[in-house]
Amino acid sequence: MGWTFSFDLLVCKTVTSGIYVTNKSLEVTDMRKSHEKQLPLCQPLPDHPKAKEMKEISHILDQNRSIYDRVLQDISKGKSNTGAQGMTAEQVLRAALIKQMMGFSYQELEFHLKDSVTYRWFCRFHCQDAFGKSTLNQNIKAITPKTWEEVNRILLEYAKVNAIEAGREVRVDCTVVESNIHKPYDSELLWDGVRVLTRLMDAARCECNVDFEYMNHSRASKRRSIEIMNAKTAKRRKRKYKELLKLSNKTVEYAEGSLKTLDASPSSIEAEIIKTQLSHFIPLVKKVIDQTTRRVMNDEAVPASEKIFSIFEEHTDIIIKDRRDIYYGHKICLSGGASNLILDCQILDGNPEDSTLTKDMLERQQEIFGRPPLKVALDGGFASKENLKDAKEMGIKDVCFAKKRGLEISDMCRSEYVYKRLRNFRAGIESGISWLKRTFGLTRCIWRGLESFKSYVWASIVSTNLLTMARHRLV
Repeated sequence: MGWTFSFDLLVCKTVTSGIYVTNKSLEVTDMRKSHEKQLPLCQPLPDHPKAKEMKEISHILDQNRSIYDRVLQDISKGKSNTGAQGMTAEQVLRAALIKQMMGFSYQELEFHLKDSVTYRWFCRFHCQDAFGKSTLNQNIKAITPKTWEEVNRILLEYAKVNAIEAGREVRVDCTVVESNIHKPYDSELLWDGVRVLTRLMDAARCECNVDFEYMNHSRASKRRSIEIMNAKTAKRRKRKYKELLKLSNKTVEYAEGSLKTLDASPSSIEAEIIKTQLSHFIPLVKKVIDQTTRRVMNDEAVPASEKIFSIFEEHTDIIIKDRRDIYYGHKICLSGGASNLILDCQILDGNPEDSTLTKDMLERQQEIFGRPPLKVALDGGFASKENLKDAKEMGIKDVCFAKKRGLEISDMCRSEYVYKRLRNFRAGIESGISWLKRTFGLTRCIWRGLESFKSYVWASIVSTNLLTMARHRLV
């Protein structure tokens, strides 16, 4: 570029670019356009760290294409070979990963798959319009927990081959994933039962054209429930519970009568759906009535195993942690590696003690990697002499429990230095669990049903591992 200067006239002129500057005006030519005459056929991915991570995750998935065969088996169940092709297994899996990584709802996922260049490229929607939220929901929820677990094991094998994770050092800890329910007070559970059964009876009368007698006790039940919550004395609370139980029993009788009427009426799709729902909810509401009667009216201590905490998520367990925090969901036990990958997960029934899980978790590590780990670090709740003996018999050289609980360091590890290092190593899984909860939605499962609960947990773990592996490869 050639420049000429005239300080007397305050003129600056460029020969090549066509810019002419004076003290009065500025004229620009051949620099900008008013519009693009022709848009590019393929818009490139943005130069952004997130886009680079998505590109690396895509590469990892392409290196393990057997994953798509397992997903295809799930989404093809009960489907005919005719009609529209629908989503491919690759698109379903990749859309599920984006949903978990970004915490999108299905409506938000639909928008971003239609709007984002990176997400469309990642999900292989190149010249194809993205699918709607209902189709996304139906296909993603079709992936079973078993398939998600198999996907995770395939990725762990890939991590082993590519020197990301060898499974030689393992840390184990437990946490709780909550179900998507409100606090399970008996008064609110009774009100839930009354309003759901009443809604189904209203639908049966309107949609199925059947006639049966019943009374709508929803408003009265809600009022009693609020009065119970605000009662000043135990005597008044018990009296209101008695009234609420009476309304609930009447509603159950009406629902059972409506079910008999539907059975005797002409069959239809609507009638079958309502009968199925009534048959599902009536026993659950009866169970709530029974546990409330025993606990409130008879002053009986009802065991947690005999309670129901939600008529919508009846699989929910009560988890009491450290005798102070109460959670409603499921306890899960996680194994993590030195690379911060989640190596294994068990979704447990009830609230078993950590010490009963140690041997099983170590045997699962041997199953995953074909050999036991060399070093294991566990929380203090896993500690026992029997667990230490089992771990040593498996061939594990160093076993560290965060709390000794009467065990000697010399029995657990080769030296005090190794024990301290493993104890510090175990603390790292706390950050991994925190990351799962904060970023990948593992605090509360928003999918309905036990199988969907397990799928949600595994989808979060697979998403976490893929992002972790991508970041290892980008370093």
